Formats: sequence, structure tokens, C-alpha cells
Amino acid sequence: MDAETIVIEVIGWAAAAIILAAYILLSLGKLEGRSYTYQWMNVIGAGGFIVNSGYNGAIPSAALNVVWAAMGIFTLWAVRRARQAARATVS
Repeated sequence: MDAETIVIEVIGWAAAAIILAAYILLSLGKLEGRSYTYQWMNVIGAGGFIVNSGYNGAIPSAALNVVWAAMGIFTLWAVRRARQAARATVS
């Protein structure tokens, strides 16, 4: 196994750990689904899976993770927008 393959595998395993940790923390009530931390963990994890899946030719998995990351980015945007609107009404 060459260095490039090792790096790609480390990225894939790190992505899996991040997404699993996000789900565990959500399930234990330590994070909320619309929290920045939870969504960033999903975006970063999905990004790692995109790299790993794409490298290994697992195109359906890579495509799923593109959608997963896009959902996380959209949720981050929506949460930020809602928080800004709430602050504007309080001011």
C-alpha cells in the first residue's frame, strides 16, 4: 500500500468516526440536530467520505455524500439565517 492510499484510507476512517460520533452525541442528547457542531461534523465527515469513495470508485457512495454534505451546508445556512432574523426582531 503506497502513501497516497494510506492517506485516503485514513481520511475515510476519520470521516466514519466523525459521522458516528455526531450520531452518538445526537442520540445521547449532547447535540441538537440544528446545532452548528452537529451539522459541521456531518459536512466534514461527508467530505471525507466523498474523497475516500471517489478514490475507490464507489460513485453511488460519493454521490450520496455530496447530497449529505449539501444538506448539512443548507442546514447551516438556514440556522444562521433564522438566528439572524431572531436577533433582528429582538433589537
